[in-house]
Amino acid sequence: MFQILLLLGSLLLHKQASLAAPLVMGNCTQTCGGVAIPFPFGIGTGCFLDEWYEIVCQESSNGTVPILKKPNLRVLNISLPDYYGGTNGMINVILPIIYSPSMSCRGNGSVTPVSLKGSQFVFSQSRNVFAAVGCNTFALIEDTKSAITGCESSCEADDNVVRKTCSGSDGCCQTTITSNFQDFTITFLVDKKKAGDNGCSYAFFGDRSQFIPSTMDFNELRVSGRFAAVLEWGIAKSSGPGLEIYEQSFISSNFYKCSTVSFNLAYRMEMPFLQCSCNMGFTGNPYIKHGCEDIDECQDLNNQCPGRKCVNRPGHYDCVEESHAIKFILLGIGAGLVALPLIHLLWLSHNFMKKRKQIKLKERYFKQNGGLLLQQQLCSSENNVDKSKFFNSKDLEKATDNFNENRILGHGAQGIVYKGMLSDGGIVAIKKSEAINMGNVEQFINEIAILSHINHRNVVKLLGCCLETESPLLVYEFISNGTLFQYLHDNLVSWDMRLRIATEVAGALSYLHSSASIPIYHRDIKSTNILLDDKYHAKVADFGTSKPVLFDQTHVTTRVQGTFGYLDPEYFQLGQFTDKSDVYSFGVVLVELLTGQEPIAFLGDDKERNLARYFLLSMDENRLFDIVDTQVLKQGKKEGIVTFANLARRCLKLHGKMRPTMKEVAIELERIRMLENPAIKHGHI
Repeated sequence: MFQILLLLGSLLLHKQASLAAPLVMGNCTQTCGGVAIPFPFGIGTGCFLDEWYEIVCQESSNGTVPILKKPNLRVLNISLPDYYGGTNGMINVILPIIYSPSMSCRGNGSVTPVSLKGSQFVFSQSRNVFAAVGCNTFALIEDTKSAITGCESSCEADDNVVRKTCSGSDGCCQTTITSNFQDFTITFLVDKKKAGDNGCSYAFFGDRSQFIPSTMDFNELRVSGRFAAVLEWGIAKSSGPGLEIYEQSFISSNFYKCSTVSFNLAYRMEMPFLQCSCNMGFTGNPYIKHGCEDIDECQDLNNQCPGRKCVNRPGHYDCVEESHAIKFILLGIGAGLVALPLIHLLWLSHNFMKKRKQIKLKERYFKQNGGLLLQQQLCSSENNVDKSKFFNSKDLEKATDNFNENRILGHGAQGIVYKGMLSDGGIVAIKKSEAINMGNVEQFINEIAILSHINHRNVVKLLGCCLETESPLLVYEFISNGTLFQYLHDNLVSWDMRLRIATEVAGALSYLHSSASIPIYHRDIKSTNILLDDKYHAKVADFGTSKPVLFDQTHVTTRVQGTFGYLDPEYFQLGQFTDKSDVYSFGVVLVELLTGQEPIAFLGDDKERNLARYFLLSMDENRLFDIVDTQVLKQGKKEGIVTFANLARRCLKLHGKMRPTMKEVAIELERIRMLENPAIKHGHI
């Protein structure tokens, strides 16, 4: 009788475990060429999730090799995500190196990079480096988020140059890449006079563990045209299997956990897909139903329940706290006597523990995202900051209809922006930021604290934040008429409105640089980051990459990032961002307003026209009025247009010291407005 009661108690409390934990579906092939192929990847019909996960086992001279069919990439290894090991799902592949189309390179590479667009794969930021090889070469990589990185290599024009460090001075350079991108272009800027007729420039992504320049044969690399790289993968949360797995993870949380945030603690960021991992004490494949098997922890000779006790449960053993082991036996006895009340009690207990777990999780995220630090900074601030700066996660979920895709206003390098309606009827823009890296918490909180105190009519106001979720949520005032880029390139915009918008933006940047409590460099000024309200007044937005600086600082040293077409060339070369770098980017916006043209125009055959360079060349050749927008020519005065163009020219000087300050720019633009329209009173922008 005692055994029966004990068994009943076991069934009530025991984690349900599958009889087996297969890595593949059904009788599908498990390996190819010595590489394990876990689901959602698979070989043959019914063995993979969708076409992106199909593996073809291909014959070669060295036996069979696995090929990821859709992008046609050879697979070296596939690993499942491991939450407790701190690793995302990885697939090691062979990628082609990218040759400069203008050079006479011979090899098996390509001039077109591999695209992962449409898949649930991204190029791994943590595991790859971007390297470029060639004498006197700039290699720029631009992803679909318009983020740009790159590096410069220099050397004498000699194919036999010895490359040992890839530090930039030996004909090879390397840099890190941006996160979560799938599609990109590479632009080569080669000094042909210094590179020589026989020079060859190429670039590639490389697995940083395999990229050891001192042991590499670069001539062999150039000819082979291939190098190992790492992709990170997951499954679409919106897919049928993704939804099923995601929902079950909350019900069957004893077996596995799922998240859209990176498992890599050093790179805590929002991923564009869902990842799952078996929980501690389980092994197997969480992407297969009942795929996580309970491990017999007591049989581990190296770790036999340290500080805990082994309890004999039907069919296996488990490690539990010693006090829990006693409770387990007592509950087993009582279960037979009061089964139904106990089930009800357990159900209530389960709900209580679930709510308690959610509360604890929110507290953990709040601390992890720097909430305590932010509270301290806001409380110690001289300004009186309203406690409404902190929003409740449930309120923001309700405001965005659980972050419905139909509410998305736009995607940016730092996150996704949703339109939301608060309980009081107020319309807001809610940015779901990428989860922040552990080392960047203080910087992130400083940014929120500073922006909370910015009060300028031409800066989008930060209303508050929510830090109790994996990905921080930032709440901004909603700006109704979209971006300057959209308005300028889709409508006939009057010269007077262009002048007013330019003056308003200049005033806002001047305020940030010299009048805010702590000077702020925006670092990503562009027409898509200038919003227009219901009366078409300008609002500077997106401070995701902004930097606060001390009053005695002249620059911020940082990894080069920005938007192609707006990027300060001096910043790109030196890696030092100054207030004059914002001035250069604003100069590009001025040229956009003057000409009505986009900052980068693609003319076909891989040729492009950089608007800033095209404008400066036209000014040098006295062809200004050939490129000015017809609307400006019709409505503007010649003197005002020339003065405006000369101001833009000064902002685009190659050397930052020769550019005006934003305060000087704002004053000059106000003067031009008064010149064009004398009715404007002094001081009214």
